[in-house]
Amino acid sequence: MKALIISADDFEDSELLYPYYRLKEEGVDVSVASFGVGKIKGKHGYSKKVDFFIGDVDPDEYDILVLPGGKAPERLRLHKDAIRIAKHFFEKNKPVAAICHGQQILISAGLIKGKRATSWGGIRDDLIAAGAQFKNEEVVVDGNLITSRQPKDMPAFMREIVKKIRE
Repeated sequence: MKALIISADDFEDSELLYPYYRLKEEGVDVSVASFGVGKIKGKHGYSKKVDFFIGDVDPDEYDILVLPGGKAPERLRLHKDAIRIAKHFFEKNKPVAAICHGQQILISAGLIKGKRATSWGGIRDDLIAAGAQFKNEEVVVDGNLITSRQPKDMPAFMREIVKKIRE
């Protein structure tokens, strides 16, 4: 089992690091992709090593996609490779887990229409405008899509991710 996390500088620290280490505990091989190799820095000062340039990612090699929040998704949503990867996961019906602002990538990729989803309150209207059925709940699962609102929802978010990868 392999997981891909896509993020960039100004990620919400706990929304990247919690899934990264929790998935590792489950025996999942986890990779982080971004705009370049090196390290990305979170909003609260933590950093994470980047394994791959986002343009070099072959999404066929991964079983689940995780999209952490923070300010990073605002920039990632404009990158053609982030969109390409997200679309690939939906086309192949592979699990996609997005939290906080991570859903911005899915909005820009045109993948959220008709889906039940949640997000950080600040992008609620964006989700609705993109055609999502917004639910103000700690975690919402709709088929292959798992969404959550914020860091305090991480236990519920990870519970559903772990369920999905164990299926």
